[in-house]
Amino acid sequence: MPARFAELPDGASPLAFPLAADDPGEVVARMARAGVQTRPLEQAIALPVHQDLRPDDLDRIVEAARGRTRRGADLRLELVHRLDPLRDEWRELGVQSGNVFATWEWQSTWWRHFGRGRPLVAGALRDARGELIGILPLYLAATRPGRLVRFLGHGAGDRLGPICLAGDRLRVARAVRAGLRARRWGSAVLVAEQAPADESWSALLAARVLARESSPIVRIETRAWDDFLAGRSANLRQQIRGKERKLARNHGLGYRLVEDPAELPDALDALFALHRARWGGPDSTGFATAEAFHRDFAAQALARGWLRLWILELAGRPAAAWLGFRFGGADWYFQMGRDPACDRLSVGFVLLSRTLRDCVESGIEEYRLLRGGEAYKGRFATADPGLETIAFGSGPLARAALGATGPGLARAVRTARIRD
Repeated sequence: MPARFAELPDGASPLAFPLAADDPGEVVARMARAGVQTRPLEQAIALPVHQDLRPDDLDRIVEAARGRTRRGADLRLELVHRLDPLRDEWRELGVQSGNVFATWEWQSTWWRHFGRGRPLVAGALRDARGELIGILPLYLAATRPGRLVRFLGHGAGDRLGPICLAGDRLRVARAVRAGLRARRWGSAVLVAEQAPADESWSALLAARVLARESSPIVRIETRAWDDFLAGRSANLRQQIRGKERKLARNHGLGYRLVEDPAELPDALDALFALHRARWGGPDSTGFATAEAFHRDFAAQALARGWLRLWILELAGRPAAAWLGFRFGGADWYFQMGRDPACDRLSVGFVLLSRTLRDCVESGIEEYRLLRGGEAYKGRFATADPGLETIAFGSGPLARAALGATGPGLARAVRTARIRD
């Protein structure tokens, strides 16, 4: 990029991307032969970069600018109908992705508990050397009134969708689009729920956004709790310190982090009992109804060093429990339970603050509050990249159906999520 365009003033919304060129006229002519309209600047050319460009248009522009002939996807897409052959490679890629919901442990455990004998139509994306670059963990969810293909992990997980490293997203998206054109999944609508909006899969796959939801995060730039609190409001600082002191003074406050596998079953018993007490009944939430899955994954996460399960006790009795993970340079707040009889004591708020303090003092740079835009999250959050539920079609009939029935499909997906 030419130096004079390296920074833009706030509010600028360019319709062209300047690219340095020793011979602008030659590059403009080469781009024209590829069907790309550009114009020369001084020692540069102006590439189109407006909102009407589709992903395939961008591919064509990039290849023409590089001086290459248009080529297809450089990754080979293989459909797989069993997860086990991918286990070792998936374990490595999942950890490298930095996303706990992309790990082999989460995805394979989810499939074992919720697959219910449905056909797996996952995709493995490999480069010319056979190295696994990306995974599309997909299954056939429905065949009527049309084929619906969904990503594994929905309902229970956040940050789902294609699995790959950040630097490989463009390559993976190109290969997926090629697979859609080739109808590798037949004529089907593919749905990715809770796809990270900051990974831009909706744009990369030219997908339709069916729903958006919050997923706040706290970015941390200090290891000192007092310094962290100094960046919060005076009211929040007072509440964090005051409520904890009051519990310690009057109610025998104690915290316990579960690290011994022998303690895990009882700690999970406390978590689920407190969660059900808070939300009113054994089947009141998706978390409660998926207890077997969460117990299974928690044991694996503890063995891998990922699990963070905190118990807040008052006079030796559990009053709140916090379930999360330490993974990929972040702490992930997944679920909580608390005793409704202790609501006036704010035990949930105090425990959340304690886990955040541990995150700060451990040198972790990010605390993920995960799905949901509840007001209490906003008191701590510094950003909200958000999640999207997106849909894209394999084959022209599926794409046409998606265009015509987008709102209806969104309702169907929401209904299916509740059932699952």
